[in-house]
Amino acid sequence: MSTTTGYHVSGMTCAHCVKAVTEELDRLDAVTNVDIDLVPGGDSRVRVTSSRPLPLEQVRHAVEEAGYSLSDPPT
Repeated sequence: MSTTTGYHVSGMTCAHCVKAVTEELDRLDAVTNVDIDLVPGGDSRVRVTSSRPLPLEQVRHAVEEAGYSLSDPPT
């Protein structure tokens, strides 16, 4: 069974940003899909589908490795 969790990521402005965040999240073991609604200059909506729930700190670390930050708790 898969789990989809939504996050808000700040600082993303372009397709390169989307690619960087997607690549970092895809590296997490359980991740099966990453879908991003880019909002330049605002908080982009990131939905992560995984085969098991992911620890928030693991997701936060991946987003920070890409150069961005989670702006609030998961939805």
